[in-house]
Amino acid sequence: MKKLINPSLMCMDFLAIREQITVLNKRADMYHFDIMDGHFVPNITLSPDIAGAIAPISEIPLDFHLMCTDPGLFIEPLEKAVRPLTERGVKSFLSPHAEVMSGCGFRLLDRIVSAGFRPGIAINPETPLSMIEAYMHKLDKITFMSVDPGFSGAAFIPEALDKVRQAAEIKKSDPERYHFIIEIDGSCNKKTYRLLSDAGIESFIVGSSGLFGNDPDLTAAWDIMQKDIAEALAE
Repeated sequence: MKKLINPSLMCMDFLAIREQITVLNKRADMYHFDIMDGHFVPNITLSPDIAGAIAPISEIPLDFHLMCTDPGLFIEPLEKAVRPLTERGVKSFLSPHAEVMSGCGFRLLDRIVSAGFRPGIAINPETPLSMIEAYMHKLDKITFMSVDPGFSGAAFIPEALDKVRQAAEIKKSDPERYHFIIEIDGSCNKKTYRLLSDAGIESFIVGSSGLFGNDPDLTAAWDIMQKDIAEALAE
């Protein structure tokens, strides 16, 4: 299966957003868009306003990763932000964190779908898969964190792959019921591509070490990443 490539916009050159989006539009499968509230994680990154600036020039879905204590607060502003994409028939993803879903999981997922998003979930390295099993059949994507969330460049946590293997087995056991994309966030690069793929990863979120740090020229950086992936998976 061809791996999906999901560049993390948190790692892009913010002085060259239009130029980099133009390059990635013809190459990437979606844009990973981190939104942090400074509470769930000790950092603040991208915002609905930035999403609103990118959506009109994007040709592929935005993939919102809500590292927020109250993800419901962001549904309406993000729905408005991606309207230029939605009106062109492009459905974006919206993934809150499993750790804040207790008692509101089904209701929040229904709100996400009603707002026109494809529903996903993100799950931290130490969080058991059992926390999301009740609604896995409703998900279009599961983003497994292989680093502790909040900052780019954190250390890879191999124990996170145990859940990836479990999810791959669940999906394989009933493909009509389970249709989620299995995705990884954190340390996707030439050192880990093979390990991640063997565990069942279908979508790579690539940041500084996998894409943007390969070369100042993003086209060249992309070609290096593709070569790294091809060589890793051919071993």
